[in-house]
Amino acid sequence: MHVRRTATSVAIGTVLLSCLTLAPAHSAARRSAPAADYEMPFPCGDTWTGTTRANHSPSSKAIDWNRANDMGAPVVASAPGVVTTANKVSSGGYGKSVVIDHGNGEDSLYAHLSVVSVSVGQRIDQGMQIGNVGSTGNSTGSHLHFEERKSRKVVPPYLHGTKFVFGSTLKSQNCVDVPLAADWTGDGIAEPTVFRRAAKSKFRILRPGKPVLIKRLGTSTDEPVAGDWDGKGGANPGVFTPATKTFSLKYKGKVTTFVMGGRTDKPVAGDWNGDGKWEVGLWRAGKGQFILRAANGTKTKIKLGGKDDIPVTGDWDGDGRTDIGVFAPATARFTLRKVDEEGTVWLGTITYGKPGDLPVTGDWDGNGRTDLGVWSPTTATFSLRKASEPTAARARSISTVKFGRPR
Repeated sequence: MHVRRTATSVAIGTVLLSCLTLAPAHSAARRSAPAADYEMPFPCGDTWTGTTRANHSPSSKAIDWNRANDMGAPVVASAPGVVTTANKVSSGGYGKSVVIDHGNGEDSLYAHLSVVSVSVGQRIDQGMQIGNVGSTGNSTGSHLHFEERKSRKVVPPYLHGTKFVFGSTLKSQNCVDVPLAADWTGDGIAEPTVFRRAAKSKFRILRPGKPVLIKRLGTSTDEPVAGDWDGKGGANPGVFTPATKTFSLKYKGKVTTFVMGGRTDKPVAGDWNGDGKWEVGLWRAGKGQFILRAANGTKTKIKLGGKDDIPVTGDWDGDGRTDIGVFAPATARFTLRKVDEEGTVWLGTITYGKPGDLPVTGDWDGNGRTDLGVWSPTTATFSLRKASEPTAARARSISTVKFGRPR
């Protein structure tokens, strides 16, 4: 049903002439562009050829992606959404496969994977790694079978806002920015930041009245994290590589690495004990659980939130210790957790931003308490909320700034 496809201009191995693909005949009726802003399902800058054939199952509108030596290559989310299928069984037509729901009745399917790196219910951002190219299921050679669907029916694919032409060889423009914030300068005030996914990724840090500060670390499939790893007062960059379950923390001109967690985990960071040095942790979406690592390697597990939440951290009460929280993108609702001096756990909620926004947290005014914020992917705008405390009903002020690439 699914066979390995190749670019007609390049021979990969021994391929019969009859296997070369032709662009299928489409009906005269044109489908309008989808609501989801689909990009190629590969890391920023990767080059792939996409083909089909008349008898391509289940539809000639599906794309088979190939390049030389493509077995095991990373596959990333074409658009943001929630995982509805994470099949880790090799048998069946699609084999190991992932489906991501993008809303508006639209979803995307990624099939014949060698590895599935996500779980059902997990919220996935655009450009996040979801698996690796393989040849599982009804496949006779490594490739990625990719479908864009509307109401579960395969539809003509669009990439980067343009209808895809079968047989094309394209470079991935899945080069999205990931928002975060940290006190990079050590002045007590957090700076809005974006992690720009690329073959050599970089943290771009906004400093009022000064040039953008650049800190380089990681690759396009890494997840960013930042913290004061050495206790010197300013943040340093870090990344988590899901494929190898490895943290890489850069400070004092060196990179320290260690293994922790699993492929579906998301990194967090904070000063968990108030000693001035930041440590890392993980958010395990499948269990709604934070796993916080101490300097000696011991771990504390805390339940909070659900599968489709996004983790946030911050010092909500100004006691010098970093607390945890979650953000629900569907409702733009923060749930923040703190522990008082008597050990009592308190939860507070606040709705801020719009559905689809991504959360950021930081001390915007230098008062010792972490504030809330959001970043709009469509406008690349940070909206920073300053209040007496994060869950205060009213904000003292709200500032906005455009920074990063809109999607």
